[in-house]
Amino acid sequence: MAKRFSKNKGPSQRQLRAGELIRHALVEIFQREGFREPALQGVSVTVSEVRVSPDLKNASVFAAPLGGDRQGEVVAALNHAAPHIRSMLGKKIDLKFTPALKFLSDDTFAEAQRIDALLARPDVARDLGDD
Repeated sequence: MAKRFSKNKGPSQRQLRAGELIRHALVEIFQREGFREPALQGVSVTVSEVRVSPDLKNASVFAAPLGGDRQGEVVAALNHAAPHIRSMLGKKIDLKFTPALKFLSDDTFAEAQRIDALLARPDVARDLGDD
């Protein structure tokens, strides 16, 4: 009997390990390196997740400025500086290929705040309360 594979399977262990390796290296780069981009001057960038393609040649980096101010501007500046960041990344990680980086806006913190606000509403709190 032939095995059937799900088309919706998650990332492999190799992709997860590579993503974490890249995330840690990017955090270190953002802490120690300066950038010429005006939108990145004096901005602390949080990298929450890196998703790597199955061939490890492309990486989607979910990033946001600390505090969430000017998020779109900062992500655009990161994408503009991506080739330079990629070259620094290549010196820090030990992978056969240094993946191309695409920075995406990380909205998880805003979504968590929205859910907290919903849960704090009196009508929702009443429904969730113990009887």
